[in-house]
Amino acid sequence: MRLISDLHIHSRFSRACSKDLTIPNLEKYAKIKGLNLLGTGDFTHPLWIKELKNNLEEEGSGVLKTKTGFKFILQTEISLIYSQGGKGRRIHNLILAPNLEVVSQISEALGKRGRLDYDGRPIFKIPCPEFVEMMMKISKDVEVIPAHCWTPWFALFGSNSGFDSLQECFQDQTKNIHAIETGLSSDPPMNWRLSQLDKMSVLSFSDSHSFWPWRLGREATIFDIDLSYKNILKAIRTREGLSATVEVDPNFGKYHLTGHRDCNVKLSPKESLKHKNICPKCGKPLTVGVLQRVEELADRPEGFKPKDAKPFHSVIPLSEIISTILGKAVSSKAVSESYDKLIKNFGSEFNILLDVPLDELRKVVNERLADAIIRNRNHEITISAGYDGVYGEPILDNNSPGVVKKQKSLLEF
Repeated sequence: MRLISDLHIHSRFSRACSKDLTIPNLEKYAKIKGLNLLGTGDFTHPLWIKELKNNLEEEGSGVLKTKTGFKFILQTEISLIYSQGGKGRRIHNLILAPNLEVVSQISEALGKRGRLDYDGRPIFKIPCPEFVEMMMKISKDVEVIPAHCWTPWFALFGSNSGFDSLQECFQDQTKNIHAIETGLSSDPPMNWRLSQLDKMSVLSFSDSHSFWPWRLGREATIFDIDLSYKNILKAIRTREGLSATVEVDPNFGKYHLTGHRDCNVKLSPKESLKHKNICPKCGKPLTVGVLQRVEELADRPEGFKPKDAKPFHSVIPLSEIISTILGKAVSSKAVSESYDKLIKNFGSEFNILLDVPLDELRKVVNERLADAIIRNRNHEITISAGYDGVYGEPILDNNSPGVVKKQKSLLEF
């Protein structure tokens, strides 16, 4: 069974998330996207877990389903903020759980260490090794995955608050870490450059803060298994049944390049080092991006590919492509009308992005948009890279159908 999954999302009870995040909206837009398995998000929040119990029922296999049969896996994200080695650490971890009873035990254990009711992504002053050990004592079937593992501010390898290795972060509990989440600003080839990650499954999920299809499922993991929590866990821990990932071009991510958004400065790793990671316009420290951080930690050359590497698709969300072609906001009526027309004809966004032939696309939308969708599929669209919290932007020549502009110098200020 082919499962296209997004197992890292949030509820409306998490900070900076859509207030319209509900189970019906998640199901509706997951189907439009082409997803057939979602994480629940935020299972430690008392109001959200109540909604989950009211809207979903357990199948007995560790999978929950709506009345119409759409499937969910119990999932949350926990923020750990503590000091180690004389440095403040801020690490986000993705948590998967096998059933509601284990979720109850997790919430009970964490509730003794702090509050759960103020945010769907609660903060605890618990070091990562202690946290993983706590989860393993509750159930060996709990999975802890370093979330968006390269993000500068809240991640395992983050330039501002992370570590240089898995071992340094998780210590004696490294044995219980089986996977990492790439995050939008890195892709599998960037992670393959670190030999320390050779035993890790490389997963991708959206960390979505809304249900809109340009957020939900923008990154996803494809499994080829019979759906059960046990089989999901086995695929993550052994890679058996882990088929592929869907990624955005890492240039699209908000932290790919080093930069300073207040000064509109973004730099390549070499340029940043030349300036000693200091903004050349204002003299303040730059936010060191993921590309530079990978270069710092990599022990393999660019282009290295492990023998057992899983395939991946690199595509920008369809709404972003339409938005660029039309020169309209991604949430605009014009973009929505074009998007809905494509969905009506071809069923789901992933089908359009990955499978529908060019001649079929041209029957429904103009040549320029059809060509851009195929160029997106073939990874032929240049992205003006993101930096310091600013998303990257696809670049298409608005005067010529499907023609890609050459990206400007990485040094822009």
